[in-house]
Amino acid sequence: MRRGENTRTTPSSSSSSVFSHFLSSALRTKRLLSPSEKATVDGSDHGLSRRLGVFDLILLGIGASIGAGIFVVTGTVARDVGPGVTISFILAGASCVINALCYAELASRFPAVVGGAYLYAYTAFNELTAFLVFAQLMLDYHIGAASIARSLASYIVNILELFPIFKDNIPNWIGHGENIGGVLSINVLAPILLMLLTLILCRGVEESSVVNSLMTITKVVIVIIVIFAGAFEVDVSNWSPFVPNGMGSVFTGATVVFFAYVGFDAVANSAEESKRPQRDLPIGIIGSLFICIALYIGVCLVITGMVPYTFLGEDAPLAEAFESKGLKFISILISVGAVAGLTTTLLVGLYVQSRLYLGLGRDGLLPSIFAKVHVKRHTPIHSQVWAGIVASVLAGLFNVRMLSHILSVGTLTGYSVVSACVVALRWKDRAHSQVSYSSKQEGVVCLIAVAVFGFGAGLFFRYDASFIFLILMIVLALGVSLALVFRQVYADAPGFSCPGVPLLPAICIFFNMFLFAQLHSEAWVRFVIVSVVMIGVYAVYGQYHADPNADDNIYHEAPHEEA
Repeated sequence: MRRGENTRTTPSSSSSSVFSHFLSSALRTKRLLSPSEKATVDGSDHGLSRRLGVFDLILLGIGASIGAGIFVVTGTVARDVGPGVTISFILAGASCVINALCYAELASRFPAVVGGAYLYAYTAFNELTAFLVFAQLMLDYHIGAASIARSLASYIVNILELFPIFKDNIPNWIGHGENIGGVLSINVLAPILLMLLTLILCRGVEESSVVNSLMTITKVVIVIIVIFAGAFEVDVSNWSPFVPNGMGSVFTGATVVFFAYVGFDAVANSAEESKRPQRDLPIGIIGSLFICIALYIGVCLVITGMVPYTFLGEDAPLAEAFESKGLKFISILISVGAVAGLTTTLLVGLYVQSRLYLGLGRDGLLPSIFAKVHVKRHTPIHSQVWAGIVASVLAGLFNVRMLSHILSVGTLTGYSVVSACVVALRWKDRAHSQVSYSSKQEGVVCLIAVAVFGFGAGLFFRYDASFIFLILMIVLALGVSLALVFRQVYADAPGFSCPGVPLLPAICIFFNMFLFAQLHSEAWVRFVIVSVVMIGVYAVYGQYHADPNADDNIYHEAPHEEA
């Protein structure tokens, strides 16, 4: 044997080294410090400013959840379900409450930094999982912001056209969109609105919170006026029969209206700007959701009581119902409420995007420019401007309605991961590694199995398979959940505690994946493609730049009590 031959690097050993480095990087987690080790960062001039109180957080959650959909979705679903749409909203709201309880526990556990679902996944599972959660969520946020901006531009043009000087004189390319081919659609007003809201957000969280609060209060007041005005026009005979198409239609309606509640998770992303996060974040998350549930139920009862559900319109059912009763001024008020609702939803959506980019910039998974916070404004201006630019390009140039079929993937994925994080972080003394590796593996496999059975149940329900298969999926998911109960040991959570762990989070995962199966098949393809692409991005950039053990970005677990 020649000298040095034994040290020659073969292609197979080189590829093995690359793979092992990728695997070790992908499985990294954020280190947790105990309360006694927690470094004080609140007084730093380089962080975000803690200016949001509990009232601001509640309005933030309502602003993200209640948009123009409250005036449309309620009626369009009622056409298929009948007055029983009220039950659909109650069932969907109950499911969201369980998801909100999971979010509330984690928001209370890690109140010191931004990140939401990404942060929780990084701490509970690993770096690659967190990065993939971010990617799926961010695509939802970008497409959603562009879609909302175009809807807002269209509503504003509709209001302007109420005045004779503007009627039929505003070109489509300004607000409604001028289609060019099948994909391109020019819209000038939507990007302008996005950049205006981006400028407001760049000025600081206090200024943007004032705008959100004013607009949210406006739309809530309008919804309340609509409910009370409609209550005097209700004919109770329109509520009989209450469930004309059977309970099957009610459950199907619940899967549709579930997304009307999406938005409460925005409160969790404001953790670093909350005055008393450990106390106020759970109140903000759960409080905003209950208010949204009450408003949706009120609108459902009014719209199905005013007009027989078979006569409800498709495009503007609530406005048409009031016009049929001679209350045209209410329909104008509804248009104003829709503008206020879309504005707050868009404002909060842009806000959340910038905070997620900030979190990844700090951790090194994205370039450090995203981690910069303005010294005087205490806002991540670079991240905020980037989010505004991406949404503006999509809203100004593309027919985002074509992309609507691939929405909600990130939301359902994020909600499921958050529920799994609650379970994983409760495993006895996880931070001190007193749980065996095999036990953790078994727990993770059980969580994945619940998700698989939930997706399977959704597929059987979607394609009208035998009821036996649906029951089988539920039984299997229950069996795996019981394994989580009896084969794992759980510690008490610091701060707010989600009840019923691990069963309640398992129910969340099952139902979220059930809904995932109801999405368009394009959404499933999007999930796979985005995951594969982002794994490539992580392999090329993320694994080499992320530093989960840097002293300045360790995730600090909250103490059991906050002074």
